[in-house]
Order: sequence, then structure tokens, then C-alpha cells
Amino acid sequence: MCFPFRTSVKTAAWVALAGLTALRGAPADFQELFNGRDLAGWKGDLTFWSVRDGTITGETTNEHPTKQNTFLIWDGGEVANFELHAKIRIVANNSVNFANSGIQYRSRILIAERYILAGYQADIDRDPAKNYVGQLAEERGRRILAKVGQRVRILPGEPKPTLEVIGSTASEAEIAKSFNIDAWIDFTVIAEGNRLRHFLNGVLVMEAIDLDAKNAAQSGVLGLQLHAGQPMTVQFKDIRLKRLP
Repeated sequence: MCFPFRTSVKTAAWVALAGLTALRGAPADFQELFNGRDLAGWKGDLTFWSVRDGTITGETTNEHPTKQNTFLIWDGGEVANFELHAKIRIVANNSVNFANSGIQYRSRILIAERYILAGYQADIDRDPAKNYVGQLAEERGRRILAKVGQRVRILPGEPKPTLEVIGSTASEAEIAKSFNIDAWIDFTVIAEGNRLRHFLNGVLVMEAIDLDAKNAAQSGVLGLQLHAGQPMTVQFKDIRLKRLP
């Protein structure tokens, strides 16, 4: 299914209304993916992942780093069209104030025994120089596909896809006001056909149409990322999924 962008005021209003409607979905429509007590229904390297204070917590330290990005994978099978909500908090336990995580979706398992995923990622990247929270990346693939604030068409290209920026979702000021990097962030991902959207606390911060048919994923697994590098802690709670037609 293809969702071409249109720039009319009427269409923009419809898109905004559709986003708000989705974000207000009735709780009964959603499946809880985390029980708040243990990691039942998830699989990953338990030397890095645990449940702490009612949250899924991923943590690395100077004494116990991860040499590669590691993932906690939801064991509920593949998901195609969906709306996913999760509250996220990320802490940099290092002097450079850097930490990196993400929500993997429509992803594939590359190496099961090492919990390595590849695929779309809603980025959660704490970088003091730039805001990357909410951008669209592809783990072990086409890398950054749409930056924060952009509406993008992803077109086929070699060796990299062509990224056509055709508008904006919100201003830098609006996005900056939408969340506090030191507080819990309500992160929402909506995937419908080849249309992908990311919201921070209800503000649309990224929208992409993936027209790169060779590489665009139509379904796959869900996962949570803990990035290699500096010591860091990332926490997730209130993870809810609604499958869409």
C-alpha cells in the first residue's frame, strides 16, 4: 500500500487528525507487552537486561560493556501494521553525556544466539551536540533514513537510497518543547503499509514513505536496543501494541 504525500491544507489537517485519533486509541484495543514484573515474553542477554523498579532496564558499565549492539526481542512473533506505545528513559553514565538506544520494528533476527537484529529503528540517541531522538534509522542496513522533523520519501538508489525531503513535521522549537531528555518520554511508532511515523509525547517528529521496494520491510519482529560504547542505562515501561489492518 502506498501513501503519497500531499501538501494541501485539507490533507495536512486530515493527517494531523488521524494521528491524534490513533494516539487516543482505547486501551482495550492494545496488548500489554510487559507485565511490569519480569521478562516473560522477551528474550535477550540477561547479563545486560533485567527488570528494575517495574521497568525493563538495559545497562552497560565500564566493567561490563557490550562489544556490539545487543537487543531484547519480543517473543510474540512478527508484526506488520501496528501502533506501538512505550515510555522510555535513557541515562548516560559517562562523562561525555552520550547514550544510544532504540525501538526495533519490522526487524529480522540475524544471529539468534547473540540477539542481533537488523531493520527499522525508532532512534533514541542522547547526544549533547544534536537531537536524534525520534529519527528513523535502519540497523545493519540503510542507516539514517529520516531525521527529526522531516517528511521523507525513501527512493531506490545504489549503493544508498535516495532520500527526498518533501516537508517538515514540526519546527525545531516545537520538537524541543515536546520532551525532556532527562524525563520519561512517551514514544509512539505507527507503521501502516510503507508509511512510518514517530511521535514524542504526541508530537509527530518523523514521517517517511519507504518506496525502496527491494529493502522496505513489510513485517518483522519488535525489539529494544542497548548500544555498544559508553556506559549507559535505558529503561522501558508501559509497552502497548495494537495491530492494524
